[in-house]
Amino acid sequence: MSARLFASRLMSAELAQQLLLKTLLPLSLLIAAGAIWPRWQSGISVVGLRGEINRLVLNFFAPMLFFAAGASATVDLAILQVPLILGAATLFGLALAALALFATPLGRGLSRPQRGAIMLASGFGNVLFFGYPFLTTVYGESGARYPFFADMLATTPLVWSLGVWIAFRCGKHAEHASFLSMWLKLPPVWGFAAGIAVNLSGAALDPLIEAARWAGSPTIPLMLFVLGLTIPWHDLRPQKAVFVALGIKLALMPLLALGIALAWPGKLTEPGEAGVLEAAMPTMVMVIALADRFGLDTRLAGLIMGWSTLVGLVTLPFWLVVVKGIAS
Repeated sequence: MSARLFASRLMSAELAQQLLLKTLLPLSLLIAAGAIWPRWQSGISVVGLRGEINRLVLNFFAPMLFFAAGASATVDLAILQVPLILGAATLFGLALAALALFATPLGRGLSRPQRGAIMLASGFGNVLFFGYPFLTTVYGESGARYPFFADMLATTPLVWSLGVWIAFRCGKHAEHASFLSMWLKLPPVWGFAAGIAVNLSGAALDPLIEAARWAGSPTIPLMLFVLGLTIPWHDLRPQKAVFVALGIKLALMPLLALGIALAWPGKLTEPGEAGVLEAAMPTMVMVIALADRFGLDTRLAGLIMGWSTLVGLVTLPFWLVVVKGIAS
């Protein structure tokens, strides 16, 4: 028994080292590069640069990566556990944030655009751009499929339906586009659908899949660079709204996800663990885009995103230890 315990601890130490060197260190360097770039390259427009990178990723790099992920993933019913757990945790986070902001003294003195920004930042996590490097380090090649299914089957539909509705109701804007029209105009959606179609067809298109994976490889580094550009480093003073969002996003959401995973029939599986870890991801970059588009408080959204990213570098390994400890 002691030998098994020693082996388990040794494996945990090796995994911690891999997470630090292969995931957390590169993530931190890319985010730091985005933070330093405007100061190093004076005269550039941060908003313009961020917009151009976002458009490039959305219209080319991300569809390539989503196609490769969909075409090469092992598609089975077990993988649906990831988006189901994440979707339930996201709805819980949004509902809890709404309750705290509209039915308790925590929302007193906050405008509707501020409340909308807090709700979105509390519920929607960086399941792809943080999740992909984190889960591939933890689970290897099999872990690469979880973030894409989580994003396409849980986060993206919820962001462009409930998330847009929240932003629409709380913001100051003149938008009238429907969820369906916006969702169908997203190139990554079509890339992922095409990849799944190729996967299910059984067509031998390995060279095309590998080419798409290579072409889409800049997606994650570029979006982490954009994250560094977006965080308001000069104004990271924490306030009450930040603590509310962090408590929901980094503690209560993964806790609920863990409860769902443990209540799932059978023992805690790898997809169940992945669902919990995806629920523990820090606030997603898309929250800033929604805040911009629908007139929410972008400064507050950026402040919460910045703190959740920094704190998430600590809480994510904690939740990994928790799920691995339960699974063993």
